[in-house]
Amino acid sequence: MMTKSMGSLLVGAGMVLASVGVAGTANAQAVFELKSTTFKDGEMMPKKVANKNPSNPNCVGENVSPQLSWTAGPAGTKSYAMLMEDPEGRGGAGVHHWVAYGIPAEVTSFAEGEVSKESPKYVGGKSTQGVGFYSGPCTPPGSPHHYTFVVVATDLDAKELPPGLTREEFLAKLVPQGGTSHAKGSAGLVGLFVKPKE
Repeated sequence: MMTKSMGSLLVGAGMVLASVGVAGTANAQAVFELKSTTFKDGEMMPKKVANKNPSNPNCVGENVSPQLSWTAGPAGTKSYAMLMEDPEGRGGAGVHHWVAYGIPAEVTSFAEGEVSKESPKYVGGKSTQGVGFYSGPCTPPGSPHHYTFVVVATDLDAKELPPGLTREEFLAKLVPQGGTSHAKGSAGLVGLFVKPKE
C-alpha cells in the first residue's frame, strides 16, 4: 500500500531522478540509501531545522541542517551531489532549498548542523534563497510541505564544477543534452514540515 508520504516522495524525488536519468541500480550491489537520525522518512522534521529569519513569520526555527548519511555509491562513483526541494513551495512552483555537489566519494554523511554554513566537504551551488548552504523551511500554516532530499552519486571529479550553479545549471552539467549522463545512482528521503500552531 502506498502512503501519501511515499507518493509525495515519488513525485518530488521522481522529478529530480527523472532529470538525472536514474531510476535506481539494477545490479547486484547493495541498495544506495539515504537516511537521517534527525527525522524518519515520511515524518515531521523538528522545529530546529526550519529557517531563522525575523522578517518572515513563517521562519520559526534555528536553521539547523538535519543529519544525513548514505551508503557508498555504485561502482565508478567519484563524488556526490545533494539537492533539497520543496515541490509545494511558491504555490507549486517549488523552492530549491539546497544545491550542493563536489562532495568527495569518501564523504558519506553530514552531522546535524554541519551544512548550515559553507564547508570544505561540498561545493555550494545556488538555492532559491541565493545561498550555497542549507536553507531550512519557512512553511506557512496549513498543510505540511514535503521536503525532498536527494543524494546523487556521480562520476564527476569533486573539483570539476565551479561554485554557484543553480539546480538547473547543475543538472545540465550532470546530464548534458545529447551527452553521456554522469549520474551513477540516486536515493531520496522526505521530511514534512509546517509552521506549528501557536
